[in-house]
Order: sequence, then structure tokens, then C-alpha cells
Amino acid sequence: MKESKVLLKSDITRLGVISSFLQASFNYERMQAGGFTLAMLPALRKIYQGDKAKLAAAMKDNLEFINTHPNLVGFLMGLLISLEENGEDRSLIKGLKVALFGPLAGIGDAIFWFTLLPIVAGISASFALQGSVIGPVLFFAVYLTVFALRIAWTHLGYNLGLNALEKIKDSSRTIAKAATILGVTVIGGLIASYIHIEVLSEIAINAEHSVSLQKDFFDKIFPNLLPMSYALFMLYLLKRRKMNPSLLILATFAAAIFFSFVGVL
Repeated sequence: MKESKVLLKSDITRLGVISSFLQASFNYERMQAGGFTLAMLPALRKIYQGDKAKLAAAMKDNLEFINTHPNLVGFLMGLLISLEENGEDRSLIKGLKVALFGPLAGIGDAIFWFTLLPIVAGISASFALQGSVIGPVLFFAVYLTVFALRIAWTHLGYNLGLNALEKIKDSSRTIAKAATILGVTVIGGLIASYIHIEVLSEIAINAEHSVSLQKDFFDKIFPNLLPMSYALFMLYLLKRRKMNPSLLILATFAAAIFFSFVGVL
């Protein structure tokens, strides 16, 4: 194990920036391995300058299958490059990569795809529907911030080194579960806010009085029952029947036009 440091802060920053090419050569055999190796290569060359055998071994390990979260991959890259620089055993570096890319993918999906972006998209859409330019500007600013944080994650992983392993194992499930619960709650609220189904039909009681299915039944007794039922029906078709999402979108448009034409909705 060697003590000397050959990488500068600028090298780690560069690693974080190049991590954005993680999926540049995505394929179903090695997933993100090509982009992962591309990002790691400049730092590896600086660490193993003049030692082609060790550089080749490091590249070979990096070209093995990996599928993790693009926004958090910098943390894993920084951690692994720290171990490479310290001269750790190849089996340790390889094993650590295999052990961590899955949990990082779970944490990233829960935080970004299921929580942060749905919330920001909902808020931005609300502004946009009101004709405010704040909507798209807010969404772009948040996405730009998420992208810039790649550099921070990379420095964090590099600075933590081996100490990061236990911290990730201890907190990954808690973070992922909490973020998933929050995300599901927000998405449930978005269903009630953005899916509108109103039934125009009325039931005549007598010649002078009638009951509106929407105002007197659904709104008062079962508010938002129709949006929730339709969302659950779409989920059933996607999960259980494995139907194509594009086909369901087209079917929704067709059903909305048809029932509006015949006066039901």
C-alpha cells in the first residue's frame, strides 16, 4: 500500500465531470461499463503512468458489468480511484465496486426519480399552467444543480475512501425506504391534482329534480374516486398485463374524446 498522492483536486473534479458520459456506450452485455471506464481512464493513467500491466488490469476490472445511478456514480468512482491510488489489492477494489453499485442505484432511484424530480416537475408544471416562466426555469435550475452535484459526490467518495463502505451499508436501506415513501405520497397527491374526470350524466328524480352523479355523488361521497380508479387501472395494465405505455396513452386520448362526444364526460 503506497502513501504518496498523485491525484490533484482538479483530477477528481475532472472525474466528476466526465462521469456524465456513464451511459455513452450503454449496451445490454456490460450496461454502463464503457462509460465508466472512459471516466476513470485519465486518473488511472496518472496513477499507473509507466506501468502498463497494472493499468491494463484496472481497465479490465472497470470494463466488467455495472449498472448504477448516473447522478451518484461519481461517489463510487471517487471511492474506487482513492483505493487505486493507495495501491489496494485488486480483489478488494473489484469486490467493492460489485458490492456498492447496486445499493447506490437503489438510493439514487428513490431520491431522484421517485422523489425529487416528481415533486419539482409538479411544482414547475403548476407555474407553467399559469403561464409563468418560473416553471421551466425552476425545473432547469434543479436539474442543473443535480448535475453539478456529481462533482461534489466524486470528491466525497475520494475523501472518504474505505470509511465509506460501512456508512453506505448502514444507511442505504433507511434512505431508500424513506425517500420512496415520500415519493409515493407526492405522486398520490399529483394524481388527485392533475387527473380530472367529471361525469356529466344526471339521474332524474322527478320532472323538477335531478341528481348530478359528479356533484352529488362523486364529489360529496367519494371525492377523487374516478381519478384514483383510473390511475390504478392503468397501473394494473402496465404491471400485470404488460401493456405498452404508448398504447395506453393513445387509448386514454381516444376514450376521452369518445366519452366527451357522447356527453358522458
